Amino acid sequence: MNMRSFITPYKDRKPQIHRDAYVDFSARIIGDVVIEEGASIWPMAVLRADSAQIRVGRRAAVLDLALLEAPEKYPVLIEDEALISHRVVVHGAHIYSHVLVGIGAIVLDGAVVSRGSIIGAGSVVTAGAYIPPNSLVMGTPGKIIRETSEKERQDIILQIEELCIKSRDYKK
Repeated sequence: MNMRSFITPYKDRKPQIHRDAYVDFSARIIGDVVIEEGASIWPMAVLRADSAQIRVGRRAAVLDLALLEAPEKYPVLIEDEALISHRVVVHGAHIYSHVLVGIGAIVLDGAVVSRGSIIGAGSVVTAGAYIPPNSLVMGTPGKIIRETSEKERQDIILQIEELCIKSRDYKK
């Protein structure tokens, strides 16, 4: 099976994937999606940008079964070295650098998750919410529990580094 069979233009919107990015052959990349250098898109992730743009920054990772969708007027921006975990839904939101969105979390239209924050597994960041830098968010709806620790912020960077190494191995 050719990896390109899962990369789909929509009208005049065509995915742009940096040659040094890793996209698993089972991932679906649709429409106006930009995947920057060193980024990784893991098995069965879906990035659908048939209304607004999705941008995945340098060395950011979108893990297995995640769904990123950019509805009209709500682009998705995943900044450099952000980590979108397994089964996460990001719908029209802005995720800053060095953020971890935990397993099964949902981040909705117009939400902003600032640098160094962690969205706990299964949490929901409601539409239009602003999460300040270095916040730990838990629950449904998500509430700021406390500030993230320096160790937690360093662990995000270590996880990103590990995923970059693995993605290079998979790309070979």
